[in-house]
Parts: sequence; structure tokens; C-alpha cells
Amino acid sequence: MTDTDDAVEKFLREADTVFGEYDDGYMDADAALRRLRTEIENLEESTE
Repeated sequence: MTDTDDAVEKFLREADTVFGEYDDGYMDADAALRRLRTEIENLEESTE
């Protein structure tokens, strides 16, 4: 597996966690978007 593959896998795991926590009512939409935005930024940095 490449570093990019690892970064994408980590992003997908984190995104799945965010969606799960949102669906279960543990976070509101604004918090979910902030966390997803952070994970997107981390993915971009990892794949540059």
C-alpha cells in the first residue's frame, strides 16, 4: 500500500466515524462539518 492509499483509508475511517456520531446524535451538523473539513485538510496535506 502507498502513503496515499493509507491517507485515503484514514480519511474514509474518520469520515465514517463523523457520519456515525452525527447519525447517533452525538454531534450537530456544524461540528460534523468542522471535523470533516479538518480531515479533508489532513488528506490534502498527506497527498501533496
